[in-house]
Amino acid sequence: MTINGTVPGPLIRLKEGQNVRLSVTNTLDEETSIHWHGLLVPFQMDGVPGVSFPGIKPGETFVYEFQVRQSGTYWYHSHSGLQEQMGHYGPIIIDPAGDDPVAFDREHVVVLSDFSRLHPHQIFKKLKQQAGAFNYQRQTIAGLIAGRDQTLAERLDWGRMLMDPTDISDVTGAAYTFLINGHGPEDNWTALFSQGDRVRLRFINAAAQSVFNVRIPGLRMTVVAADGQHVRPVQVDEFQIGNAETYDVIVQPTEDRAFTIVSESVDRSGLGRATLAPRPGMSAEVPRLRGRPLATMRDMGMDMGGMDMGGMNHAAMDHSAMGHGAMAASPPPGLAPPRARGGDVMGKAEMGGMDMSMRNPENAPQVRLGPGVQTIAPMPVDRTGEPGQGLESVGHRVLVYRDLVALEPNVDTRPPQRSLEIHLTGNMERFIWGFDGRKFSDRPPPYAFRSGERVRVTLVNDTMMAHPIHLHGHFFELAFGSAGHRPRKHTVIVLPGGRVSFDLTPEAGDWAFHCHMLYHMHAGMFQIFSVRDTPGEGAR
Repeated sequence: MTINGTVPGPLIRLKEGQNVRLSVTNTLDEETSIHWHGLLVPFQMDGVPGVSFPGIKPGETFVYEFQVRQSGTYWYHSHSGLQEQMGHYGPIIIDPAGDDPVAFDREHVVVLSDFSRLHPHQIFKKLKQQAGAFNYQRQTIAGLIAGRDQTLAERLDWGRMLMDPTDISDVTGAAYTFLINGHGPEDNWTALFSQGDRVRLRFINAAAQSVFNVRIPGLRMTVVAADGQHVRPVQVDEFQIGNAETYDVIVQPTEDRAFTIVSESVDRSGLGRATLAPRPGMSAEVPRLRGRPLATMRDMGMDMGGMDMGGMNHAAMDHSAMGHGAMAASPPPGLAPPRARGGDVMGKAEMGGMDMSMRNPENAPQVRLGPGVQTIAPMPVDRTGEPGQGLESVGHRVLVYRDLVALEPNVDTRPPQRSLEIHLTGNMERFIWGFDGRKFSDRPPPYAFRSGERVRVTLVNDTMMAHPIHLHGHFFELAFGSAGHRPRKHTVIVLPGGRVSFDLTPEAGDWAFHCHMLYHMHAGMFQIFSVRDTPGEGAR
C-alpha cells in the first residue's frame, strides 16, 4: 500500500501560517483516511473515521482544509484498520514563519519503520492466538547453566506469576525488517554531508509496533526538538524514540569518513541501518546487536528500592507518600553499573504476598477487573528520569524526558483545576488492551472535558509493556521541570510499572486518545477525549 507510489509517502512541506488544502483520493478497494499526526487542526480535519469524519470510501476524494498553526517535524498516516503497517505513512516538515532558532547547514528526514511479509491481519491473529508468538529470545536451560540472564530462583518466581521477562516486544525481528526511509539494512541509504557541516536529522518513528534506540557511533547528537517543539539543546549519545514520536538532532562531523545511523529495536532482535557520509557509496562499521534486555520487578510496578520488604502487607500499605523515586541518588542516564544477577529476586514468602496484590482493586478503584486486566501495578513510580528498557547501563549518555526543557515559554501556565487518572491495562496472554480495564469495543463512555479548563492527567501503566500514548489535536506539558518551560509533547512513552503526569488545556471537539502501538490500539487501547464548550458537560 503506497501514497503516490512510494513508501514512505512523499514529503509534505508546509509553512507556518499557511492555509492549506490537501486532496486525498482513495484508489483502494477499501475505506481509508489520513491523520495529520501532531498537527493542531479542527477536529473535523483530524482524519479518524467514526470519530472526526466518516472516512474516505473507495473512489472518493476528501479535501482537508486547515491553517498551519505550528512549525517542526511531524508525519501523516492512515487511521483505518491496519493500513499503517502496510506502508500508509509519510513525513511532514513545517518551516517556521520567522527565523528558525536552530542553526544548520543541511538537513535530512529520517523515517524509521517496520515491515513484514506477513499480512497485518495474520500478525494480529498470531498475537491473539499465542502469547509471545514472535518472541524467539526466550531464556534457555543452556543459558542458565552458562550463568546468563536470570538465576533459577528468579525464573521460578516469574514462572509463578505467569510472566516472561524476555517479552519486551510483541512483534520482533523474527517477523520484521526494520527500515530507514523505506530501505532495509543492506540497502545502505545514505545522507550526505560536507566536513564541518551542522547537519539536522529529523527522526520520525513511523513504525507500527517498534520502539527504537537511536545512536550514531562516533558522533554525539544534540537534541533540539521533540515532537516538533523546540527544546533547549541537550547533548546525548543515544535516545529512545517511541512509536509516533519525533526528535530533531544536530550532528557536526569533523572527519572525512562515514558514520552509521543505527535504529536498534528495543528488544534488540534487529536494527535499521543507514549511513551519514561525505560521498555516495561509502559505509561504516555496523555494530553488532547488543544483548537483549530483561524486564524487572520495577517494570511490574513492584520496585522496592533495595528495602527489606519482608513481613510487610503490601496490599494495605499507602505507597503514594513513600517517594520511592527519590530514595537514592541516581547515576546519569545510561551510566548506571550493570545490575548483579539475582538482584531481582524477592523470595518465595514475599512473592506470594505480592502475587496477591497484583490485581488489588484498592490500587485502582476505577479499573474494571476482568479478563482484560492481568495486573495492577502495586507501586507505580514516575520513570520520566530513566532511560528506556535496557539502556540503564550502556556506558554513555542517554536522553530521558527530564532532560527536555521547552525553548519557548509555555502558553498556559495556570495550575490544574482538576485531575484525572487513567490506567493503561492489558492481558498479554490474551492480547487484550484498554484503558481502565475497558477496551474500546466495550463502548466505554468518553473521557469528558470542558473547553479551556486546565487538567492534570496522570497515566499509570499497569502492564509489563511500554506504551507510547498519543492525544490527537493537542500538545500537553509534561508535569516536571521549570515552571513556564515544561516540555510540550503530543506522544509520551509510559514505561512498564511507571506513571506520567501532564497538564492539558483541551480544545472543543472529539479527539482520539490511544496507544500508538498499532496492534495494541486495534486490540482495544483506544478512547475519546470529548471536549465541550458548555459548562457542566465536561467534568467526570
